[in-house]
Amino acid sequence: MTESTLSTEPTATTVPTAYDGDPVFELHRGGKMAIAATASVSDKASLSMAYTPGVARVCTAIAEQPELARTFTWVPNTVAVVTDGTAVLGLGDIGPAAAMPVMEGKAVLFKEFGGVDSIPICLDTTDVDEIVETVIRMAPSFGGINLEDISAPRCFEIEDRLKEALDIPVFHDDQHGTAVVTLAALMNALKLTGRTPESTRVVISGAGAAGVAVAKILLEFGIKDLALLDRKGVISSTRSDLTASKKAIAEVTADITGRSGSLAEVLDGADVYVGLSGGTVPEEFVATMAEQAIVFAMANPNPEIHPDVAHKYASIVATGRSDFPNQINNVLAFPGIFRGAIDVHASSITEGMKLAAAQALAALVEDELSEVKIIPEPFDPRVGPAVAAAVAAAARIDGVARA
Repeated sequence: MTESTLSTEPTATTVPTAYDGDPVFELHRGGKMAIAATASVSDKASLSMAYTPGVARVCTAIAEQPELARTFTWVPNTVAVVTDGTAVLGLGDIGPAAAMPVMEGKAVLFKEFGGVDSIPICLDTTDVDEIVETVIRMAPSFGGINLEDISAPRCFEIEDRLKEALDIPVFHDDQHGTAVVTLAALMNALKLTGRTPESTRVVISGAGAAGVAVAKILLEFGIKDLALLDRKGVISSTRSDLTASKKAIAEVTADITGRSGSLAEVLDGADVYVGLSGGTVPEEFVATMAEQAIVFAMANPNPEIHPDVAHKYASIVATGRSDFPNQINNVLAFPGIFRGAIDVHASSITEGMKLAAAQALAALVEDELSEVKIIPEPFDPRVGPAVAAAVAAAARIDGVARA
């Protein structure tokens, strides 16, 4: 190969002129990330240490003591961001190729907000067995697995099987990242409205990955009266159409409280509405909620209840959008959670670690808590370190830390 054929510049195929000059497309041209070396190879001496023959000494040591890979490779600080492209943002099942810009973006957020390296991996299969097997086979290259934009209910089985098979953190951000940030915001909303978890009645619309995970973490927090709804109404074991994940959540929610029926019925008198459905809630439903109601309408780009409508009846309103106060954004959680887990070489991410992350987020706005400030903003530099420290401490308490 001659010198003229070598290039370090990324190549890009010609795109239609319709995209030329569009700032979003220009930002994505050639992708949003690259691999950078941390070791300089500038002469024979450095080459002989970074590669052969010096590298053989490190390989031999790791072969004899596998745990040394956590010290002498990039593995522990590197996360695989894995998707099959079946539930990408609000776009749905658009496939692995079209999912790559989102996975690249996730990798950028890992680095910017948590100092965690990550590799986007878009799998060309939607088969649960194939996804599980593929991730297991590539797991030795990573210190953690972040599952992303995989449709429900398949995502539940995939995560459960990977957690069982691997001794590194496995985290489905659509579930647990959303749940952690929602809980943090709710902790402060309850404080402002003088409520306790035990006395608060919560309605969650949307029983996909995020809805089920939010329900679980709110129950763990101490919420006793919770109704989770899908398109057919409250999820209860009286229904014969439930998936395994819905059946399990029904047994600890509606089956205990006896609640049933439509959104209109259960929203009447409810203290809290959490929207994770992408549907629209009529204003007359919102008007029936309890005094000093709390509305988290998190569908993007169109909240289930527009903030202008919600504020007529609710004391505290949050959305998933950055152009309204109280944005519930996963970026507040997952970088710090993985940073903390990686720092202590955690073997898994426990419920205690998630609760600790939520408590750390809620505490950050303690001194400035108000109806328009129940959660930190994504660019608050305290967020990543605070979450990481809380998660690391919880990992030690829960016995999953190895450092």
